[in-house]
Amino acid sequence: MYDALYARQSIEKKDSISVESQLEYCRYETHGEACIEYTDKGFSGKDTNRPGFEKMMNDIRTGKIKRVIVYKLDRISRSILDFTNMMEIFQKYHVEFVSSTEKFDTSTPIGRAMLNICIVFAQLERETIQKRVTDAYYARCKRGFYMGGRIPYGYRLKNTVIDNVRTSMYEEVPEESEQLKLIYSMYADTDNSLGDIVRYLNEHQIKNLRGANWSTARISEMLRNPVYVEADIDVYQFFQSQGANIYNPASDFTGYNACYLYKGTVSTTRKQCDLSDKEIVLAPHKGFIPSKTWLACRIRCLNNRQSTKTCKPKNSWLVGKVKCGNCGYALTIRKAKTKWGRYFVCSQSGNHGNCKGAGCTIYADVLEEYMLGAIKERLSEFQKLSCIVDTGEEQKNMTKKIRLTQIEEEIEELLSKVSGASGVLMKYIDEKVSELDTERKALQEEIVTANVTDTEGRLKHITNHVKTWETLSFEDRQAVVETLIKVIRIADGNIEITWNI
Repeated sequence: MYDALYARQSIEKKDSISVESQLEYCRYETHGEACIEYTDKGFSGKDTNRPGFEKMMNDIRTGKIKRVIVYKLDRISRSILDFTNMMEIFQKYHVEFVSSTEKFDTSTPIGRAMLNICIVFAQLERETIQKRVTDAYYARCKRGFYMGGRIPYGYRLKNTVIDNVRTSMYEEVPEESEQLKLIYSMYADTDNSLGDIVRYLNEHQIKNLRGANWSTARISEMLRNPVYVEADIDVYQFFQSQGANIYNPASDFTGYNACYLYKGTVSTTRKQCDLSDKEIVLAPHKGFIPSKTWLACRIRCLNNRQSTKTCKPKNSWLVGKVKCGNCGYALTIRKAKTKWGRYFVCSQSGNHGNCKGAGCTIYADVLEEYMLGAIKERLSEFQKLSCIVDTGEEQKNMTKKIRLTQIEEEIEELLSKVSGASGVLMKYIDEKVSELDTERKALQEEIVTANVTDTEGRLKHITNHVKTWETLSFEDRQAVVETLIKVIRIADGNIEITWNI
């Protein structure tokens, strides 16, 4: 029988001991007796999926090993569970365990107890290192540093300096970006499906310049990626409405930079269409897809995924737009065995939250009928409007949208302080909220008036849809609502509609 000398090194660093040095310490413990050396270079101690370790354990099971010698305890394992299982096997085959620098005696209860205490701290150290690495990664993400990974189609890497740190950023590849602009413009037209786009590209021999084949999955991934968008306040509001965590303030969304989308620090099993707990950071590079085109495609992708996982007869084409006027959370559809069938309830009422609800029963059929009438009335107001507004007016409108978003965030911040407010503070909050609300309503009116731009042709198309409403599909009705309405707030029998036009 032999002594087994085991050594592991995850990565080579100046302050870490090499595999050769570990083995040298272990050889001293053998006092010249025969031994077999097992090494794992480039493997973590978080688990036992290591070739050298597995070979040693197989030799133990065949009776070749009488003693295992390591330089230090954490070289063989940093997991309590793995270490416990390993020690059970050692005891089963009467194998001693020796740490050359820590001098454990596993033949005594005290020695075994000390061994278990040390492995607890070894696991704590591993988890602490993992936490530091994760925190450092997301800190660099939020500063716009290049974090590696596959370079998106349409870009190449170029060297840059951010905050006096050398890194890389994306640079547009004109030949590839032209193909992406074509794909986005085609999908923004609801008459084209992903399959239609793939067939068009193949029929016109428009080849993927990186040698890959065009596919609906690949194109869908491109259409969802914010790395291409000229991120303005509309993009900010979209991600905000989807529950994403946005690192940059609304005023930074000027329509120049693109965005990075990160999975966030919270572990989640949600599908890629759900942006809750995702991190949005402005990227240092310039986008090349206009925000209107990108949003039209992104919302269409979102609606397609939502419609495949919901039961349409039980749902409503207003879902996602209707909010509780008391708490601000979404109203969701409930089904009841009554003549009405469906009704809206606040997602934060009842056992799941503290809201008392919208203050009235909201039957889905009644609300849908009311909103269809409101849509028709709204469209009639624009039938004779012109669509001539210069770029200067567009910039002014964008500035107003940014201010409107800031006002809504300020109001939410003030309302969050209501529960613990004193009388004096409550008076200040009331006055400030009232002042901000007045400014918000004035801005909303100005934005609605300015949104005459580029609406004539689009509204004509939507008006035709509304005239044939009963024949429209569920997805088409959602698309009309998405185009026309930003949000519908309901509280105590009052309906407040915020329009996109």
